[in-house]
Amino acid sequence: MRTSARSRRISLVWATFYAGLIGFVVADTLAWATTVRAEESYAVPRAAFRLLVDRGGSAGTRGTLQPADADAAVQTVMDAFALLFEHRADYPRFDESIKNNLLEGVKIEPTVINREGLTFPFLVARTGEPGRVRLLISGSSLKEQGYLGHPDRLAPVLAREFQWVIAKADTKPKPKIISAPRELAHAPIRTNKEIRKMSGEERVQLLEQLFETYLRTVDDFASLENQPRYEPGTGNLVKPAQPDSTIRYYDIRVREALQRIVSEPSFLKETPNAVRSLLNGKIWNVTFAKIDRRDWATRTRVLPAEKAVVVGEAGRTIQPATILLNTYRKADPEDSFYADTSQLPMGALTTEQLALVIAKEIHHNIVEKSQAGHVAQDEMTAPE
Repeated sequence: MRTSARSRRISLVWATFYAGLIGFVVADTLAWATTVRAEESYAVPRAAFRLLVDRGGSAGTRGTLQPADADAAVQTVMDAFALLFEHRADYPRFDESIKNNLLEGVKIEPTVINREGLTFPFLVARTGEPGRVRLLISGSSLKEQGYLGHPDRLAPVLAREFQWVIAKADTKPKPKIISAPRELAHAPIRTNKEIRKMSGEERVQLLEQLFETYLRTVDDFASLENQPRYEPGTGNLVKPAQPDSTIRYYDIRVREALQRIVSEPSFLKETPNAVRSLLNGKIWNVTFAKIDRRDWATRTRVLPAEKAVVVGEAGRTIQPATILLNTYRKADPEDSFYADTSQLPMGALTTEQLALVIAKEIHHNIVEKSQAGHVAQDEMTAPE
């Protein structure tokens, strides 16, 4: 029996419809499968949080992780957490975070990027639940840094991120700033060329003028009030005779160290960026502070460009920087000045050691922090 042309056309239409429908279902199923495969969840032994893995391809994720790298990252991070749990007493920040259930989860992503578009190997992000945060880990960074397959190396690095976990989970009111006014318009700012031509004595005189205008050597939160101080060169603590005794003591110590930095030729030769930055207006604070929630020994903070100010008669625009020395912390082996500290707490350094530490902190970090606006995260934490 012959099939009419009209019947053949109808059959062709229905065939096309069913083929499209089947294609849509298959494509949708594949997309669903890809999404499920892209983000996986793993239980972390002894932990209340879970480990999520985004292999790439999901919304908001940049890059992808190769299957072998993703699997290696999962195993390495899991093994690193196993080491941290096994040695909790050695990692107080980690221990405190676990006890207080501050971590909502840990997530491995191909690349970790903050709101400003900057990449980080690790990043702690707040969640919608007050007092709880999520730790993001860059899978590509784990590979680049050679951590894959080496949980023993990753564990101490991972442990340091828990100071950020505690800081960002903290919802307590921040301490109020006790800030003295600064004479900015009359600050004797000098150019780098002028600074190089000065004698050591002239640079010290310029430094003294900056102390009288805007350069501070006491932290704005008076965090060392009623705190003990160290005897230089030892770990011995001395109780304060008056509430502000330790504040005044470290104020003098910092000023002595800064005078040494700007006057001695060796600093101009080996850490010239430190000498220039102290005298050309970039540095506004160099101070000891008590910051229990941070494990670092020193930190450079630079205000972002939108908070820049005009300083000096020439009207130079400055992004103010602060150099903080965490009084009761020791240097980390990764710090550029580790060998100069004799493994003493920052507050126990001799004047010579202190000058070296401050100079190297400024020399190595101020330009990088100025360009990156890295203070965005540091602003979350203040001395206690």
